[in-house]
Amino acid sequence: MGKKALVLLSGGIDSTTALAIAESEGLQIFALTFDYGQRHSQEIESARKIVETLKVKEHQVIKINLREIGGSALTDEIEVPRDQPIGKGIPITYVPARNTIFLSYALGWAEVLGINDIFIGANAIDYSGYPDCRPEYLAAFEKMANLATRAAVEGKRLKLHAPLLNLTKAEIIRKGISLGVDYSLTHSCYDPSPEGRPCGRCDSCRLRRKGFQEAGVDDPLA
Repeated sequence: MGKKALVLLSGGIDSTTALAIAESEGLQIFALTFDYGQRHSQEIESARKIVETLKVKEHQVIKINLREIGGSALTDEIEVPRDQPIGKGIPITYVPARNTIFLSYALGWAEVLGINDIFIGANAIDYSGYPDCRPEYLAAFEKMANLATRAAVEGKRLKLHAPLLNLTKAEIIRKGISLGVDYSLTHSCYDPSPEGRPCGRCDSCRLRRKGFQEAGVDDPLA
């Protein structure tokens, strides 16, 4: 059956590329997506389409409701900022504790499946400044995971992989293209139209546009 890996898949550029990297390493892939009360479902539908094009053994979409606690423009009645400086402070699109919650679910499923490798598409170069995408956070979570699970205590240590952490968005896109990723299936916009069209002005849309421009590649969604 080969070695297994669990990949957090949001349906965006970064997580899709991380999945493709894990697949290229010959790993048997289990993908995990969250319906967490976000403003729209397009990214979930993108994730479902993506797993059909890549070799994924199993895909779970877990429903949790972070809208109940709010505190973010992605989960509350707060306007998504547009045309704001990127990386200047932590924006209101930060979802409190999101990666910690997602990684905790991933850790639980990984332990059930006997998986020691978890992949996340976190990036600390071309990103909005979220604290739970930083290398020190990921290192701390990995350390915690190896203290908190029976598998690790019994000698099966967990490794948290963030292969895109120090890449620019353009480098990520080039890497994905070299692995055959179909970026027309991905979704990036924080606040798309009811028809699913990207707004073009939120942080995520602008980072996506910058990445494709710098990679010298046309965005299939443009």
